[in-house]
Amino acid sequence: MASSSRGSSYQYESQGSFSWDKYLNETNATPAPITCFKQWPVPPANEFGFTMKLEACDPRNLTSICVATVVGMQGPRLRLRLDGSDNKNDFWRLVDSSDLHPIGYCESHGGLLQPPLGFRMNPSCWPSFLQKTLNGAKIAPERCFKKEPPTPKSNYFEVGMKLEAVDRKNSQLICPATVGAVNGNQIHVTFDGWRGAFDYWCQYDSRDIFPVKWCASSGHPLQPPGQKGMPTKTSKQMKESDLVLNILPPAMGTPLPSPSPTSPNTSTTSNERQAQSPSDLSHPSTPMLVTVSEPDTSSGQGGSNVCVYVNHGCYCGSYLNPRRVSNLPSQLGPGTLSRVLQECVQNCIDCAVQERQVYNLVKEGSSKVIITATMGGKTYTKRLIAVERVSTFWSFLEGLLEELGACENLFSGQPLAGPCPKCIRQRQMTPSGSGAASHTSEDDLPVPDPHGFRRRWSTESGDSLRGAKMLKMDRRYSAFEAEASSTTGDNHSLAPRSSDPTLWSIEEVVQHISETDAGLGTHMELFRKHEIDGKAFMLLNSEMMMKYMGLKLGPVLKLCNIIEKLRVRTK
Repeated sequence: MASSSRGSSYQYESQGSFSWDKYLNETNATPAPITCFKQWPVPPANEFGFTMKLEACDPRNLTSICVATVVGMQGPRLRLRLDGSDNKNDFWRLVDSSDLHPIGYCESHGGLLQPPLGFRMNPSCWPSFLQKTLNGAKIAPERCFKKEPPTPKSNYFEVGMKLEAVDRKNSQLICPATVGAVNGNQIHVTFDGWRGAFDYWCQYDSRDIFPVKWCASSGHPLQPPGQKGMPTKTSKQMKESDLVLNILPPAMGTPLPSPSPTSPNTSTTSNERQAQSPSDLSHPSTPMLVTVSEPDTSSGQGGSNVCVYVNHGCYCGSYLNPRRVSNLPSQLGPGTLSRVLQECVQNCIDCAVQERQVYNLVKEGSSKVIITATMGGKTYTKRLIAVERVSTFWSFLEGLLEELGACENLFSGQPLAGPCPKCIRQRQMTPSGSGAASHTSEDDLPVPDPHGFRRRWSTESGDSLRGAKMLKMDRRYSAFEAEASSTTGDNHSLAPRSSDPTLWSIEEVVQHISETDAGLGTHMELFRKHEIDGKAFMLLNSEMMMKYMGLKLGPVLKLCNIIEKLRVRTK
């Protein structure tokens, strides 16, 4: 192995083999048919070259098209860096992605090339920077851009089918995976041989999933299953993670990613090895030299480790799907502060009703720890804040849980041995008839351990303030329960409403709207903010909702239709 001094790169020989035919026979599994995927039966050829310039959508700003440079390639996948951005925000795209365009596309469609989010220079310098960047540059010819494959007509996946999938926590990797669940247009991707921290939900037409043997036919490396591959390096040898392959040599204005220092915690138990990323496995091909860069582990001060317990009995807020939260492991870690923080945040995104909403709630930082979200079949990345102290770690989680409207004990330093006292206290404070606490009985919640861990902000003082926050949280949670009942088919016990809508409370209005059209659930806070009860709801018209509530035309039309149906019903 190469020197492990700070700032140096790490190298090791990667070898091993993996046979899909043998693996399918051993596991008695069935591969998902090619008709399930939004991929061509024959993977497209990659005609791009290193340093070629193209136009690409900024994954952190969905409305911007920027100039990008090819800095890495694996099979039909490109590693791209937005010009004017740093190497910490690189992202991967297939050559047939609709996100990629030849230089000149934006201008020909009446748009303007934008500086990437986090442009490192003065924005006023962008025109001259752009001109200098493109002057004499190696432009990707139009033949490199392939037509995007058609979307399958429906979700044909079935539980237990095998496939290959991008590891979203290490997006340069593709690993064997299994369909763990199917829910409407979504599937749950579970990585073979690894614990659930790396699993995620995605749309059935996601470009991050591929049929069995896609890697072999496309020339892309495939990581073997966690416990099924050939013998690999020991955990001490494999402590440098985040495998990076085929990275562009340094070029002017395009620096290489600088490796982080080695994790101070080099001891790894067998249980921890099961929780490591698929990136910790050696590459299943003939021996080759691989450059490895460590993720941001420098934030773990002096080797400080932390363990977060997931208390499934606590409210998870309106942004998270309770069923997905219930499938999370009972604990995340122990591990370094940055690693466990990344797992906590990524799991919140993976459990989201809409990944975009939770992704946008996460405060962006400057560390090398990356979280990802998939929106419209595309993967977007964001860096988390650097955490150097345990107190900073818990403060960040506290803020995130508050943004999510979740109980602050959903993530805690010790497992609750019984019911969450804050959830019970909030239920006791909730006025009867609001319907906020009718979906769970106290018998379903465990009793608190009087000697349990207590985070520094969870003191016995300030009960009234926390009670108000929990009451607000529960109202949001109740609205989600109504929404979930119409999207997942679950039967939640909701309080009965009057047949006369003018007598409804604000929460009953919110419940009715969420039950009628789950897509309107994201606007329900506006109805609470403007105190729209049943009488006010029946008096609303499109002009009021657009002018005074700030709603867009689409939701307004749906709401007007709901109101009109109620008016007809009550005549």
